[in-house]
Formats: sequence, structure tokens, C-alpha cells
Amino acid sequence: MSPEYALSWIVSVKTNIFSFGVLPLEIVSGKKNVNFVKSEHSINLIGHAWKLWNEEKALELADPSLSGIWNADELLRCIHIGLLCVQDQAKDRPDMLDVVSYLSNETILSAEPKQPAFFINARENNATSPVNNIRENCSTHNVTISGFNG
Repeated sequence: MSPEYALSWIVSVKTNIFSFGVLPLEIVSGKKNVNFVKSEHSINLIGHAWKLWNEEKALELADPSLSGIWNADELLRCIHIGLLCVQDQAKDRPDMLDVVSYLSNETILSAEPKQPAFFINARENNATSPVNNIRENCSTHNVTISGFNG
């Protein structure tokens, strides 16, 4: 969910770009952003990808089961495009036309991604957090039933 929608309920074309940007990161890593927890850093997949990108270790994001199958340039391109799409500020994200062009052409991506919108995941560090209490009250399939009151 894009930060502008999560914080202000603002919906725009760039909201969808943010959501799309999560997909290449999930595909490359083989992990879902929602379920990803990197215990020593307590960040989600987007934050982990950003950290690896800044450390010039982005290839470490690749799913180990893809070892030897992927092309390093294509993998870095997918990560780069994903990070461009999940930038914190909507104005910094590319248009979908640009994203399609990046994916379909081998043009040079000159834009460097800025810090993405990601949140620190405090679930594992605070056993009494409200998030953990909610999880404990869920069914075995982590499903709840919500009632609406007028």
C-alpha cells in the first residue's frame, strides 16, 4: 500500500505504481513483502531491498532456488525498476508508460532510486505490541471477522 494512501487516503495513478513496484521485488526474492521479516534488521522486503541496493549487494536479494538460472543484468534491472516504483514521494515514481518502456527495452535506467516508503516492523521485538495481540486472537488461518456498527 502506498504511503500516501496509507496515511492520507489519497489515491492517484502513482498509488498503483507503488503497488506494481512491490511485485518485481517479490518475484526476484521469492518472498512476499507482507510476510518478510529480516530478524537482525526488523525491516520488510522493500527496506531489505533498499539496504542491499545501497550496499551494492542487490544480487543477494535473489531467491536462492534461482541460483545460476538468472542473468545478473536482468535481475538488477528488475530490482532497480521495483525500487523506482516504491519511492516514498509519489512525484518521484515513474509513470506506467515509463515502467513498460524500462521493462520492454534495454534502455539505460539513468534515474537512481530514492529512499522507498517502508516501515520498521516491530512485531518481533515487542511481544506485547497490539499487532501481536491481534495475531494471537486470529483463527488458525489468520482470518478474523469484523463487525460494522453504525
